[in-house]
Amino acid sequence: MLHLIWTCIIGLIAGAVAKLVMPGKDPGGWIITMVLGIAGSFLGTWIGRAVGHYQEGQGAGFLMSVVGAVILLGIYHLYKRFTA
Repeated sequence: MLHLIWTCIIGLIAGAVAKLVMPGKDPGGWIITMVLGIAGSFLGTWIGRAVGHYQEGQGAGFLMSVVGAVILLGIYHLYKRFTA
């Protein structure tokens, strides 16, 4: 349970960093960015486990959380561009 809370905290910070790293106008406000950061943290955990970097029960580190958040923010940019 504690690793789930830790993943969310790192995800919140990773979302803010991903917003700073991604070029261009970011769609959505800070709530969307933070939700994408948390989801990116979970995506980073999943990617890390898939490639064998993390074991079962380990969460993503900060760097993988930022990578996951940037991937999701990029997908969100593409989605908003094609729907607008």
